[in-house]
Amino acid sequence: MEKTGTPSPETSRFGLSLALKFCLFATGCAAVVTEYTLATLASYMLGDAIFQWTAVISLMLFSMGLGSRKSRQLTGHLLDRYVMTEVGLSLLCAFSAIFCYGISAFTPNSHLVIYGASCLIGFLIGLEIPLITRINDDFEPLRVNISSVMEYDFYGALAGGALFAFVLLPFLGLTYTPIFLGTVNLLVVGLLIWKFAHLMNWPRGQRTGFAVTLGLLLIAGYIAKPVVLFGEQAKYKDKVIYEEQTRFQKIVITQWKDHYWLFLNGSTQFSTYDEELYHEPLIHPVLGILKERKNILVLGGGDGLAAREILKYPDVETITLVDLDPKMTHLAKTHPVLLKANEGSFNHPRVSIINQDAYRFIRGSDAMYDAVIVDLPDPKTVSLSLLYSVGFYKMLAKHLKPFGAVVTQSTSPLYSPDAFVCIKKSLQEAGFSVVPFQNSIPTLGRWGWNLGVKKSAMSQEVLKKQLMNLDFSSLSTRFLNQDAMISMVHFGKGLFEREENLEINTELNPVLLKYYRKGAWDYY
Repeated sequence: MEKTGTPSPETSRFGLSLALKFCLFATGCAAVVTEYTLATLASYMLGDAIFQWTAVISLMLFSMGLGSRKSRQLTGHLLDRYVMTEVGLSLLCAFSAIFCYGISAFTPNSHLVIYGASCLIGFLIGLEIPLITRINDDFEPLRVNISSVMEYDFYGALAGGALFAFVLLPFLGLTYTPIFLGTVNLLVVGLLIWKFAHLMNWPRGQRTGFAVTLGLLLIAGYIAKPVVLFGEQAKYKDKVIYEEQTRFQKIVITQWKDHYWLFLNGSTQFSTYDEELYHEPLIHPVLGILKERKNILVLGGGDGLAAREILKYPDVETITLVDLDPKMTHLAKTHPVLLKANEGSFNHPRVSIINQDAYRFIRGSDAMYDAVIVDLPDPKTVSLSLLYSVGFYKMLAKHLKPFGAVVTQSTSPLYSPDAFVCIKKSLQEAGFSVVPFQNSIPTLGRWGWNLGVKKSAMSQEVLKKQLMNLDFSSLSTRFLNQDAMISMVHFGKGLFEREENLEINTELNPVLLKYYRKGAWDYY
């Protein structure tokens, strides 16, 4: 049995053992939050959230194994070694996000930095757990020792996960969350150093290391914002004038001359330079074919631009807009750039905003609508691809009045033709007559939509004819007119010929994600 000193029985039983478990709880909390931060950061910087979360967490667990193996070689002075491990872990946790943001400005291989940080954190976690178990062996029998050590570590991980999702990420963001947890972890270790210095072989060195690390964490808090802004700026061609990490996404607004761009998780949502080329085709064709348009549902559209276009119809009585992120809709209500772009649409009495997941809203609602406008992000993840599935479209059909209509943004028929046609085919499978259309948007490339009405109400041929006969002269549009509509519903050869070889997108078989990732986005 390895000894750490000669504590009194009372200190041994109730002091150091309990303090070590408290430290383990804090470490489990801080470490898991840092890994979640790195996984979220990797998803934001590199895309493909499923792969990035899998890679980061898997590398961490593998490195924990390496750390545990390394702990075999550490003999003697176990309490000192544990404290040094904890101090190093606090420092690594606090600086991980800052370093990853900063280095991303200089290299396209930022994923290697993120993965490397994940491995180092995992290694130290793997190192500390066996050390605590061996130290605690003096105070508890083996069966109690191992179970209690793992128990406190797992409890800390649970607390960290809950804090990350509901408190830290929404309020501190990816920048300050790891700094906060690293500091908490260090302060807990500081209590261990202060109370049990008499059991350590190098107490003066431990106090010095603690003081230096605490100073470095204060510096981290001071430099975090400018470093992150520097790293963010390197990702965008234009000047970043606003950035915020919410619980759901990273929001960035950039400026070039007198024009502004909105990015969500690094993807362009709109530019004030040409946004009408997207939003006018999204709204006016679907509302134009309706005989009655009293109640309109918008899924997504948290920037308020779709609502702006709908408000041009005086006969629309209610606009229900469902967007997941309350920070985004609040920004659309208050930020000068978005207020000017959306003309204050979210402050209009006809507009009601519900901050909820679109799938959950549709599944739980019993309201009926004349039109449903799906203005959601591209199907880049499994959860987003479900909002383009046959099952989701069938639920939308149940919320449409008999002669109602639905339109969904459908990504690019140029860069991702299989995804575009898959959405059309899935909408048809859900019982809709569907007419696809497209438009060229300088800041997005060629973009597409699919518009559908229930097959019982209208055939595809009649729907297409009605769209081409629409007259938009009574509306205040900057781009859309009848000639543009006629042009948009026509496609060249080679696009729809692939339809019979493509599968429909379902909840159990989200093939749309595969088609989307196969797209030629590198050309964009």
